[in-house]
Amino acid sequence: MTRIENKHRFETGSLLTALGISSMGDFIYLVAINVFVYRLTDSAMAVAGLWMIGPLASVMTKFWIGSIVDRSSLKNIMIWTDVIRGVLLIGIPFMESLWLLYGSLYLLAVAKSFFEVSSFSYMTKLIPTTRRKQFNAYRQAITSGAFLIGPALSGALVLVSTTSVAIWINAASFFFSAILLTRLPQFEWKPTTSKAHISIQTVQTDWKKVWTFSRSNVFIFGMYMLFQGMVIVSFAMDAQEVVFTQETLRLSEAQYGLLISLTGLSAVVGSLVVASATRFLSIKWLIGVGSVLVAVGYMIYALSHSFWMTLVGFLILGFFNAFSGAGFITFYQNNLPEEMTGRIASVYGMVQSILQVIGVLLVGLFSDIVELRITLLFAASFILILSMIQFYFVFRSSSTTYYSESDQPIKNIS
Repeated sequence: MTRIENKHRFETGSLLTALGISSMGDFIYLVAINVFVYRLTDSAMAVAGLWMIGPLASVMTKFWIGSIVDRSSLKNIMIWTDVIRGVLLIGIPFMESLWLLYGSLYLLAVAKSFFEVSSFSYMTKLIPTTRRKQFNAYRQAITSGAFLIGPALSGALVLVSTTSVAIWINAASFFFSAILLTRLPQFEWKPTTSKAHISIQTVQTDWKKVWTFSRSNVFIFGMYMLFQGMVIVSFAMDAQEVVFTQETLRLSEAQYGLLISLTGLSAVVGSLVVASATRFLSIKWLIGVGSVLVAVGYMIYALSHSFWMTLVGFLILGFFNAFSGAGFITFYQNNLPEEMTGRIASVYGMVQSILQVIGVLLVGLFSDIVELRITLLFAASFILILSMIQFYFVFRSSSTTYYSESDQPIKNIS
């Protein structure tokens, strides 16, 4: 193995570790902050308000974040957003005002939005095209692992110590992530990229460029909308998960907890399978077949009448979600212009956040009007239809060029 290959392997490992620690921190924070707010206010409404802060911050910031990300040091943005999140978390246990706490959580969500867009752009730059499938699969394995370990670790910390200690450990995780990121190379986009002052006019111009790209690349935009349509509807179904499993299926809390844990574990296993078999799994197969099988998993879940049938559905959708997710992210990275990755990702991400909120509200509304099972069956059928449409377009011979996995050079300017 050459020195360059060793260096790139080290950089890739450092980035994966930093992203994993950040993800773990997000999940530790998720549990601890809910407990902290409830103890502070003794109000279920105050806790419910926490769940609106993230989507609200995403909608209000992602329409302009890309304009900054594409004109700045991606590495520096990731480092400073980790540091900012760590500093904000240190101060939260000392806050006694709910509105001050909400304000801090809003800033945390804004920093997270910056981190998500800049890290996506940085990954696209650092990882060669031929290695993206494997990298994205490992990243999904780490994220799924964080989903399993983070809440459990946070719950254990709250039991043996206090919510403050759990939040401070969360802060430390972000600082450690920032330290790892300092060891990565600096990248920038094309030298022609303007670094001028960001103004309203600049943002408007960038939106026009994103719109022009979308109109000129209908297939890429269409694939994005199809995939995100499935994600949004599945997210809305997930929001009704507790109600459906406990009130309709009559499962116990222990059974529900076991379902979630095993689903997360199946996602980890699926990601590792993809990572170890990238040479045999094409992007087309990962997206097309993976998405259809995820839809099948949701359909089994919506039709289930027992714990075991529900478990089968969850295991299928968890396992193959790793396939479809890794495939789509790789397709997405491979087909975006490097100098516009941040702007496209942020604008599309904002649209996704808006549609997610609408999707959750619609499913919740229909669940109050008709039986919840009927609502979930309709949603699962919609996911299945979208996946089959996507399958058709993915495997059309005319779309082959969009799934090329030829290598691209990495430009290191550090």
